[in-house]
Amino acid sequence: MELDIQYLLFLQELRNATGGIFDEFFNALSKFAVDILPFLPFIIFWCADKKWGYRFITTMGIGEVVNGLIKLTVCAYRPWIRSDLIEPAGDSKTAATGYSFPSGHTVKATELYGTSLVWQKDKRRWISIICAVLIVLTAFSRNFLGVHTPQDVVCGFLEATVLIALVGFGQKKIDGNEKTLDILTIVGLIFVVLALLYITLKSYPMDYVDGELLVDPKKMMNDSFKACGELTGLLVGSYIERHYIHYEIRFESRALPILSCIGAFLMFAWKELFAPATIVAAFGGHWGHFIARFLMYMFALTLWPIVITKASTSQK
Repeated sequence: MELDIQYLLFLQELRNATGGIFDEFFNALSKFAVDILPFLPFIIFWCADKKWGYRFITTMGIGEVVNGLIKLTVCAYRPWIRSDLIEPAGDSKTAATGYSFPSGHTVKATELYGTSLVWQKDKRRWISIICAVLIVLTAFSRNFLGVHTPQDVVCGFLEATVLIALVGFGQKKIDGNEKTLDILTIVGLIFVVLALLYITLKSYPMDYVDGELLVDPKKMMNDSFKACGELTGLLVGSYIERHYIHYEIRFESRALPILSCIGAFLMFAWKELFAPATIVAAFGGHWGHFIARFLMYMFALTLWPIVITKASTSQK
């Protein structure tokens, strides 16, 4: 038996021996990283620091597409498919939305907590320490819950760390250079097109057990279509914002915090409730998710900044 499976079985025994008392904590930690934390960059963009907001959003946008490409290239099966002895906690068997390697939860947690760590390390060191602890706990939670192997989370952490460094370096080099940013926008859109062509045209493992397909590649592609929609929305939305909206944070506005929270709530409601019932239902899992996420990012970078600016101006 492989060492990674032995390690997961050890954690599974520990989980069972403790009666599952830690399951909900680690499950909540994992869900927070992918369901709530991704809205933090937009709040930062709207009411705290526009440049750092863009840095957060860019890291997350590129990271999602890159991670999806790696997942769909490696096509690593989840631990419970590799071994019948693995019994993940909760509804993981039905809720898992992608291949196993690298861990998407670890990537997203590292991207967002890690960027927060870099942002606050010289201002509020205690926040950086908390972020570091949360990265470790979120990564470990994926092993503890039995949904990812150690190599899934280690490589996810490394992938996100490299991306944080590259985006930070790039932002410092090209900050304010609109011509370069426009060129990168075009390059980014070409990258999205190539990514979509790759994931839809490549071959996938089609393993059957008792006449039933182990893993449906079409289901595994959903997250990548979401990611490509988000990155496209980021690229187009940021171009419009930079050239036509020129959003500036009005720190003197008393309504700024509440408007930012309302914007995040509207995005959450769209993602969880309205998009699945409308766009996704009409266009299907792939292109429906792409369009829904594209519209969500366009809202965040173009429409809501206008609303905030108008509301802040009307207070004077």
